[in-house]
Amino acid sequence: MHEPIRMLTVDAIDAALPQTQCRRCGYDACRPYAEAILQGEAINRCPPGGEDGVATLARITGRATVPLDPAVGRSDVLLRAEIDEAACIGCTLCIEACPVDAIAGGPKRMHTVIATLCTGCELCLAPCPVDCIGLVAGGRAWSAADARAARERYEHRNARRSRSPVVRDAVGDTRCAPEPAATRALSAQERSEAVRDAIARARARRAVRA
Repeated sequence: MHEPIRMLTVDAIDAALPQTQCRRCGYDACRPYAEAILQGEAINRCPPGGEDGVATLARITGRATVPLDPAVGRSDVLLRAEIDEAACIGCTLCIEACPVDAIAGGPKRMHTVIATLCTGCELCLAPCPVDCIGLVAGGRAWSAADARAARERYEHRNARRSRSPVVRDAVGDTRCAPEPAATRALSAQERSEAVRDAIARARARRAVRA
């Protein structure tokens, strides 16, 4: 009898979160943070939700409203990722890192961010080996409809990955089978070749400008 009530409560908390899946709260995604809140975690650890989000969580949980925890970052305007497509080497690491499938491209092909889908989570920045991804102003506010759509894409991505068959290599290590070419990350050798090709292209561009 208690479990359905618990799940409804978790669902209510999760629905109040912005679904950016940014991990700035210290949890792997919005849902784990919602579950932690139900267990007593602070309600002020979601920078994308801002002070309004804290107030909503306070109302849902019956707790007192508190300021956003400065340790997890500030609540800023919506940002989105933007790729310098001329510098992109097509390594697919940003595609693999994006939690909501907001980056399009394929191995050794230019990648681009689908601006209307980007949550500004910043998770694509660190994996980029050539630092060709930056953040720009989103130019709009993040809405409840955006949050619902982002959660659907996040869940679809996770479901797609969970369906990937597990394969065993020659030395017995198990891993998920490669995803389709549009989202598969390059091997270390392929990445090295891609970086080498990118350097060659950059040198050629500099030679033309000279």
